[in-house]
Amino acid sequence: MDLFKIISDIEKVDPEVYARFDTRRRAFKHISGLGKAVTAATLPAMLGTMFNKAYGQSTALSPEIVQTLNLALQLEYLERYYYQRGLDTPNLIPAADVPAITIIRDDEIGHINAIRTVLGSQAINDPTAAAFDYTAGGRLTPFANAASFYGTAQAFVDTGVRAYKGGAPNLMGNKTILTAALNIHSVEARHSSHIRLLRRGGVGAQADLADLSNKPKSWISGNDNGGPVPAVTAPVYGQGSNANFPAESNVTHANINVQTSSTPPAGLTITPAAASEAFDEPLDADAVKAIARNFRSAVGVTAGLFS
Repeated sequence: MDLFKIISDIEKVDPEVYARFDTRRRAFKHISGLGKAVTAATLPAMLGTMFNKAYGQSTALSPEIVQTLNLALQLEYLERYYYQRGLDTPNLIPAADVPAITIIRDDEIGHINAIRTVLGSQAINDPTAAAFDYTAGGRLTPFANAASFYGTAQAFVDTGVRAYKGGAPNLMGNKTILTAALNIHSVEARHSSHIRLLRRGGVGAQADLADLSNKPKSWISGNDNGGPVPAVTAPVYGQGSNANFPAESNVTHANINVQTSSTPPAGLTITPAAASEAFDEPLDADAVKAIARNFRSAVGVTAGLFS
């Protein structure tokens, strides 16, 4: 591990990195001063402590960053406890799928730990599993069978992807945090693609364009027919709280209609659905919270989740 190169690389995106470590001289003095005590086994822990001190307990985070990250944290808890309950429910998840769902659960735990490290004392308390009602007030039965479980999971991951994209502008003032959030965003997108694959029936199964609610593509197409359970999940794919956050079926970007302004390859046609698939749309915090409030229990309401 080339520690000096790592810090040099960080300096390119965060010129204040040395100041965060104290001063350039003292930071390197601290590193060299550890001398023989630093081994390959202890270096990762030492680095974790240093970076946690540098970035994890900052009191300089703007209110917008704190709000954005705490909303992301609530969504991560929503998913983390959902996958945990699924794994704990006997005979719900097919044995062949358990490793993938376990990885997704563990990724959510990793996201929680990362966000909590950044927020420090400004992070919300762990709401616990009791804060969530995954039946959306009795309208869903996600733990009745695998298909229902994956359907609700798809709604969660698709909401998460749009939420991270919508929150990105609030994080632009801190490139380090923005980078971390975008890294989580891409992982959530991969989760979405895999859950959609499982719902469709595997790599050999074809999506059904007339029934995307049950046989989705690995990516969002148009408004995805309102998602797995349109009565509950349609807002996941619809417009946000205002016109600045268009629905997933949007085909106009930077005032250009990408369907009608594009020239398709010979013999092919760019349909509205195909044009929409080329872009993902962000979702604003108010719309995200409205969706997530469907999944609060009385405990979650008392805790103020998604308020």
